[in-house]
This record gives sequence, C-alpha cells and structure tokens, in this order.
Amino acid sequence: MCIILFQWQPGADTPLILAANRDEFYARPTESARWRGNIFCGIDKEAGGTWFGVTQSGRFAAVTNFREPPTPPPMKLKSRGQLPMGYLESTKSPEAYVRQIQQEQDEYGPFNLLVGDGNSLWYVGNRGAAPQEVPPGLHGLSNALLNTPWPKIERGKDLLARAIEEGGTNEQLLAVLTDRHQPDASELPQTGVPAWLEEMVAPIFIESAQYGTRCSTLLVVPREGAVRVHEHVWR
Repeated sequence: MCIILFQWQPGADTPLILAANRDEFYARPTESARWRGNIFCGIDKEAGGTWFGVTQSGRFAAVTNFREPPTPPPMKLKSRGQLPMGYLESTKSPEAYVRQIQQEQDEYGPFNLLVGDGNSLWYVGNRGAAPQEVPPGLHGLSNALLNTPWPKIERGKDLLARAIEEGGTNEQLLAVLTDRHQPDASELPQTGVPAWLEEMVAPIFIESAQYGTRCSTLLVVPREGAVRVHEHVWR
C-alpha cells in the first residue's frame, strides 16, 4: 500500500475503519484480492507476498515502502510482501510480531508495517520507527513515518473523518481514496527524489502513464460479527 488512512478506537463497537490505496507500476503482475482459505489478500506475482490482508477473525496487516533516493542494496533483500503474510499466517500477537520483525529489519528494503487483531494495533518501520502501539485516533501512513504531515495524509485524514461521520459506506470511503487533489509544489516534502516525481505521487489517487493507484481497499472490523472488506481494482 502507498497510503493507509484509518480510525482506530479499541473497545468501540467498530474498533477499526481503514481505507487504503496500493500504488504500483501497471505492468507489475498481480493477482487481485480474494479469500484464500482464512485470508483475504491479493498476491504480488513478481516478488511474492501481499501488500494487505485480513483474516476472518479480524487479524490484519498492511505494508508500505519508504520513499528515499534509490541506492544499490548491500545484499539481496527479502520481499516486503512477506511481512504482512508472515503475520497473517502466524498466531503471534501484534506486539510479538513487530518485535520479531525489528530483529530482522535489515533483511528487507525500506518499509512501514501495521499489524492488528481488533484489540491492539502496532507499527514498526526500518527507517527509524521502533515497535510502537498505535494510540486511539485518526491516523495516516504513506511512504514516510506514521502520521508524517504530508499534504495527502492531512487531507486524507480530514476526508476520512467526514466520510465516517456521514455513515462510512463503501461509496463514501472510496470517494476518499479517489481524491485527485494536487497539492501546491511548495507544500510537498523533499524526500530526495526528483521534483517531478514528488508532484506525480502527491495526490491520494495517483495517475500517470506507467504508474499509479492499482487498487483501493476498504476494511471495517467490528467488535462483534464479521469483518467487512472490499477491494476495488482500477488497473
């Protein structure tokens, strides 16, 4: 995923409401999300693993990369897609899993990882984010640390809050993820990539000739009852 917007309210009737976009090259081979036994997820057919998944009991995991200037890796790295899948296939608590991943973090490219089970939600990244429990509230994660105030994150959190207040239907949540507002160039972060690239990936919904938003995922995890999950494929 390249933007994950979510409301986390442990103990509430609906602890988690999440809306996320996966941004990727259109040519990268992908298998769309479906139930695969107990796990709902898509599959990255190039490197393996997934960018997002959830089990029928409400265990979920999602990963984003971390934007920085490209450099040759010091060794062959594992696919980031293994991080969500490893959690979903395990019985570890969110805390135990992210603490395990912290010990293995140098084996992966730049990543942010969210894992939860409806009772707790944890975050870790290998660009300066030690394992930490996510506090209640409205949050946004893109290609920097959790809640880094990039324009798309701040706008996305506002749009998500409004959508939830108005009912939080699939249509309302998808409207958040298809927002194409282009921030002013002066507002954009400087992550070390070219300015044209910063501008291209600045909206919540990204469109370009070869790269953009491939799918949008909605997840609602209630305290009781079945999870509600939906993926809309764009490309």
